[in-house]
Amino acid sequence: MRWAGQRIDVEAPDALPGLGSIAGLVRSVTTPEFQGVTFHEVLARSALNSVPGAAALPFSWTVNPYRGCTHACRYCFARPTHKYLELDTGQDFDRQIVVKTNVAEVLRRELARPSWSHEPVALGTNTDPYQRAEGRYRLMPGIIDALASSGTPLSILTKGTLLRRDLGLLSAAASQVSVGIAMSLALGDDELRRSLEPGVPSVRGRLDLIRAIRAAGLPCGVMVAPVLPWLTDSTDQLDNLFAQLAEAGATGVTTLLLHLRPGVKDWFMQWLARDHPELVTRYESLYARGSYAAPSFRKAFEAKVRPLRAKHGFAGAASHRPEPIAGMQVTTQPQAVQQSLF
Repeated sequence: MRWAGQRIDVEAPDALPGLGSIAGLVRSVTTPEFQGVTFHEVLARSALNSVPGAAALPFSWTVNPYRGCTHACRYCFARPTHKYLELDTGQDFDRQIVVKTNVAEVLRRELARPSWSHEPVALGTNTDPYQRAEGRYRLMPGIIDALASSGTPLSILTKGTLLRRDLGLLSAAASQVSVGIAMSLALGDDELRRSLEPGVPSVRGRLDLIRAIRAAGLPCGVMVAPVLPWLTDSTDQLDNLFAQLAEAGATGVTTLLLHLRPGVKDWFMQWLARDHPELVTRYESLYARGSYAAPSFRKAFEAKVRPLRAKHGFAGAASHRPEPIAGMQVTTQPQAVQQSLF
């Protein structure tokens, strides 16, 4: 297993208690609270990740405290990243979670460098920083404080209702820097959610969190992504979902159709064959030329979504800050943006 990019081979005084001298991977942990999940605790050499092709994005840097995700979304864009660790992109991605236990300390050092220019930093563009593991490791408070105290704008994209724990900290950060928050919510049907993204909090829970974020005086855009052809893309389904988001106080909506990268497509198609075998041939045809749906389908989808967004007040400029993630007002985005978000 290739862990070299995750570790440092020196004494680490900020390591977990009782672990002493570290040479590589700190430890692998299982716990009854996370049955079937193994946490691989590592010491990261770096926290800030420069984003390739950043000119097409509203942010240039990201921080990813975790690799792998217990949300277990069948369509997750980040699944291929587990190959680098010689883990599979299916169940290993869901159950073998890499935890960068020292990420906040490393981040503080990087932000203190004279060369740091305080560009916006995004969290949640790879795996979710508020997945269930965050309840155990509590990495986000240190990350948020490090960014805010250094004068660095930040944005967070999440499906995790655990963010509610840090609302006070995020409100305080917003008095120092621009803070953007976005909720990912695309499946309005909880039965479909349990099948397709079994570790994700309920629809009601995320709608309530949007309300709480807005009550705290913070912006909250919503990523309605991925929209699934012939499963969640009907006019009635989108109209109902947008209505719920508007009622909850969402400050912007971005809609993106499902895309299926290599390493993700096989895992998703296994699910489709099991739960919706009648759609397998249609999906194979729709995605025959690559990761994205056929252009004609995307064009028709855009035409359908545009008036629905306007109907529910999501057609104008987003009433939140900063621009990254927190509610970009477009129905499609450059390929680089889509790849960064999912």
